[in-house]
Amino acid sequence: MASFSVPSVTEGSDIGIEYYCTVCKEEKHIYIDADFYCKNCVKFFCKTCINSHTHGGWRALFKPSPYGKDKIMKWPLSEKMEKLLRTCDLHKDGTLTLYCPDHSQLCCSRCIEPKHRLCFQVTSILQASKMKSTKVKKLSVRTQNTLLHVAQFETYQEDRMRSLKVSYNEHEKDMVEGMRLNITTFLHMCENSTVNETHEQNKFYDIREKIISILVDFEKSTVKEKKEELKLKQAPLMSVRNSCIRLHDELLQLHYAIQKVLGRHELSFIARKKCQEKIQQSDTFTKENFPNYVFSVNGKTVHKVKMPSDLRTCSIRAIYALPDGQVLVADSNNYNVKLLNQQYQVVSHWDATYYIKDMCQITPSEVAVAVNKNSSNIHEVQFISVTQSQLAPGRKLELQHTCRGIAHHQGDLYICSGTALYKYTLSGKKVCRLYEDKSADDTVYKCAVSPTGDRLYIISWYQNKLLTLARDGTLLATYTDPALLWPDGLHVTPAGQVLVCGWWSDTVLQVGWEGESKLATLATRVDGVRAPWSVCYSSTTSSIIVGQLKDNILVFRVE
Repeated sequence: MASFSVPSVTEGSDIGIEYYCTVCKEEKHIYIDADFYCKNCVKFFCKTCINSHTHGGWRALFKPSPYGKDKIMKWPLSEKMEKLLRTCDLHKDGTLTLYCPDHSQLCCSRCIEPKHRLCFQVTSILQASKMKSTKVKKLSVRTQNTLLHVAQFETYQEDRMRSLKVSYNEHEKDMVEGMRLNITTFLHMCENSTVNETHEQNKFYDIREKIISILVDFEKSTVKEKKEELKLKQAPLMSVRNSCIRLHDELLQLHYAIQKVLGRHELSFIARKKCQEKIQQSDTFTKENFPNYVFSVNGKTVHKVKMPSDLRTCSIRAIYALPDGQVLVADSNNYNVKLLNQQYQVVSHWDATYYIKDMCQITPSEVAVAVNKNSSNIHEVQFISVTQSQLAPGRKLELQHTCRGIAHHQGDLYICSGTALYKYTLSGKKVCRLYEDKSADDTVYKCAVSPTGDRLYIISWYQNKLLTLARDGTLLATYTDPALLWPDGLHVTPAGQVLVCGWWSDTVLQVGWEGESKLATLATRVDGVRAPWSVCYSSTTSSIIVGQLKDNILVFRVE
C-alpha cells in the first residue's frame, strides 16, 4: 500500500510560487528564479548574484545569512501569490474588497449586483478581518488532512490507469498469440498432408502467405483498436487525476500563504477564507468521485502460504501489502507472521508465542501485530520491521486488556478489546476509550480507519454488524446484511473504499464509505472463498487479497 506525506509548514520546499532575483530584474531587466532571500536587504537573489551580496566587502560580515529555499517559509509572500489572493475567483479581473457573512463569501464589486444586493451584512474585508476568525492552527490541521486525502486519490487514479494498461496489454497479447497459434497449427497440418505433391504445396504456400498477410493486418488493427479503447477508458481517470493535482497545488499554496501573512489582517482573512473554500471544494470533489467507486474483479489466482514447519491449517487473520509488492500475512493457528515475495512465496517469517489476532501498518516497512492469550493474561502489541526481505521484531507494548483488533492513523493506535475501542499513542499511553458495548461478546471485534481519520469502522462479530463512528466515537451508521454473517476481515483502501468479509457467509463485500449500504459483492463461495478471516487491497498490483481458514490465499485482480 502506498504511503503519503504532506510537506512541512516550517521547512517547506519550493511551492511553485514565482520569486525572481531582484538584481537581475531591476538592473538587467531579466527574470531569473530566486534561490535566496535576504531579510536585511529585503531582496531576492539568484545563485550568481548572491555571491556579490555575501562577499561584498566588510559590510557583508555584519549581514545575517540569507535564507535559501530550504527555509522558504521565512521568505515573504511573493508578489504573484499576493495578487492571486486579492483576485476574485469568479471575476478574474476583479479585486476582492468585500465580504458577505450571509453567504460566507469574499466578493469584488462585480459580485454584489447579481448575488448579494439583497444581503444586509455585506462589509469591507478590513472590517470583516476584525471579527472572530478560525484559529490558524486548527485550520492548518484540517488543511493538511485534506491535502493528504487529495494526494491519496491522485495516486489511486494513477493505480487504476496503470491497472487498465496492464490488463489491456495482457488481453491484446493473448488475442494475437491465440490467432498466431491457430493459423500456424493449420498451416502445419496442410503442409504435412501434401508434402509430396508439388502443385498442392505451391498452392498452400500461396495460402500461407495470404494468411500471414491477414495476421499482420489483424495485429495492426487490433493494436490500434485496443490503444484507442484504452485511451477512451483512461480519459476520465486522467481528468480526475488532473483535477486532484490542481486542487492539491492550489490548496498547498494557500496553506503556505496563511503562514506568511500573519499580522497582515486583510490578507490573512482572505487567505483563510479562500483556504476554507478550497477545502470544501476538495471534500465535495472527492466525495463525488471517491471512495464509492466500485471495484470490478478481473481474474483470480490462488497461492499456497503454508510452510513445512506449520503444524496446523493456516488461519490468515490479517494481511498487509507492502509498497514493493511483497505481502505480510499473519497466521494465527501457526503463531507466525510470514513475508511473501512478489510471487506470493514465503521468504521469511517471525514466530510468535501466542495467538495473533490482527495486524496494521505503522510505516511502509513496519507493522504492529496484536498478540493475545486470555488464559495467561497476555495482551501485547509487537512491532515488526521489514528489511531486505527479512522480518525483524522490534519493541513491544503490554496492555491491560484483551487485544483483538488494531488499526493505526497518524500516530494514533486504535485497539479493540472485544467490547470497547481504545485510543493509544505509539508509545503505549492510553488516551481514551472511544466506544463501548457490553451487550454481548465481541461487539468491538476489529477496526479500521478512513484515510483522513474522520471515520472509524468497527466489526461486531456475533451481532453481524458493521459500525461507523465519528472521530470522537459517536455512532454514525450501522450496517447489516444477510450476506455478512459473522463479519471478520475489515480493510479501508487508500481511497477510502471499505472492504469487509463475512466469515460464515463466505463473502467479500464492498460497502459505501458512509457505512450504510452495500456497493458490491466482490467474491463468494463460487469464487473459492472459504471462511475469510482477512482482506487487503494492494495498490501496487491493483488486487484484493483474501486470507482464509485454509492453507492458501486468494488474489483477485481488480479494476
